[in-house]
Amino acid sequence: MASNKAIVSGISGRYALALFELALEAKALEATESDLVSLSNLYSESADLRDLILSPVYSRDDVAKGVSAVAEKAGLSDLVQKFLGTLAMNGRTNVLENIIRDFGLLMAEHRGEVKAEVISAAELTKTQVNEIKKKLKSAVGQKVEVDARVDESLLGGLIVKVGSQMIDSSIKTKLDNIKVAMKGVQ
Repeated sequence: MASNKAIVSGISGRYALALFELALEAKALEATESDLVSLSNLYSESADLRDLILSPVYSRDDVAKGVSAVAEKAGLSDLVQKFLGTLAMNGRTNVLENIIRDFGLLMAEHRGEVKAEVISAAELTKTQVNEIKKKLKSAVGQKVEVDARVDESLLGGLIVKVGSQMIDSSIKTKLDNIKVAMKGVQ
């Protein structure tokens, strides 16, 4: 697992790696990944759940009870339920999003893939996503899984993040660079 430690770091990385190793030992990697995707969707859709997880107002015990109830209702595995309970009791639910992201990175590496985040001003077509995958695969030499999302503030172009590298060809950045350059001329 030495290589896994290199792709995740910090508190979220340590928790993600611990969950990954537990799931690997239990032969439940795919089920755990699926549970975390479900949990991520719940987190995105529910302002109440985000408030419970992020707010310092609730006691660790209250957060543990609330998260446990949500996990049970969502039908998450015992492993993920216990993991969430541990997170809550350790006061670390605030890094849950990062843990889910880091677990995804560990799973991608386990499958021999690289994850790339592609941010565009408009929704990308399947053809465009496939073309980006093809170009990134030739650049990095591994299968690439693309997580595409939209940020209309970019105006046009793309931001591509692969590991610690970022390529920003967005119009917003180009305009910002021109703005900075023009301030220097005055």
